[in-house]
Amino acid sequence: MDYVALRKKMVEEHIIRRGITTKRLLDVLLKVERHKFVTQDLSDSAYSDFPVPIGEGQTISQPYMVALMTDLLNLKGEEKILEIGTGSGYQTAILADLGRVVYTIERMKNLGKNAFCLLDTLQYTNIKTKIGDGSLGWPEEAPFDRIIITAATARMPLPLTEQLKEGGRIIAPLGQDFSQILTLGEKTKGNIDYKQVCGCVFVPLVGKFGEKEK
Repeated sequence: MDYVALRKKMVEEHIIRRGITTKRLLDVLLKVERHKFVTQDLSDSAYSDFPVPIGEGQTISQPYMVALMTDLLNLKGEEKILEIGTGSGYQTAILADLGRVVYTIERMKNLGKNAFCLLDTLQYTNIKTKIGDGSLGWPEEAPFDRIIITAATARMPLPLTEQLKEGGRIIAPLGQDFSQILTLGEKTKGNIDYKQVCGCVFVPLVGKFGEKEK
C-alpha cells in the first residue's frame, strides 16, 4: 500500500478542496502516518474522509475535521496546548508538530495507554499524557494558549474555560446526541466570545462537567 500517495490524495481532495490552505498544517498532514493510528485491519480506510473505529466505542475523526479544528486554533509554533480526548493519538501528533507542547488527557485507560505508547514509539518528546477526567482539565499546568475538546459537550466545561489563557482559543463540538455545532471561542478580557463554525458529530464527553458515565 502506497501510504505516501494516499496522504497526498487525502490532503488534495479532502482538505485543500474544502478551503484549508495553511501550509504548515498541510505539511504536517502529509507527514503524519495516519494509518499507524488505526488497527491494521482498517489501515486501508485510514485516509478516507470519514471517522474510523478505534475500539471502546471511540473513533479517529475524519481527516477534514482534524484539519479544520487544528486550523481554527491558528497555531504558530509556540503554543502550550491542552487536548481533551487523546483517542488514537492522531490529533495529538498533529498538534505536537505544530505547537510547542501538548498536554493530552484520555479517560479510557487502555485506549490512552495504547496511544501514549505509539506516540512514544514515534519519538514525540513534547507531549505530556494523563489518564483521567478531561472535563476537569489539567489545573496544575494551566493556563493554556489553546484548548481542543475532541468529544461533544452540551456547553464548554467551566474548568476548561478558566484554564484558557487570556487571548487564547478553545474549540469543541457543542450539542448533544448525534447533532453538534463545532464552536470556536476566544478569550478577551476574561470573557469568551463564541463563533459557530459548522455541524459535526462526535462521541460524548464523559466526566464531571460533561455527560454522566452510564
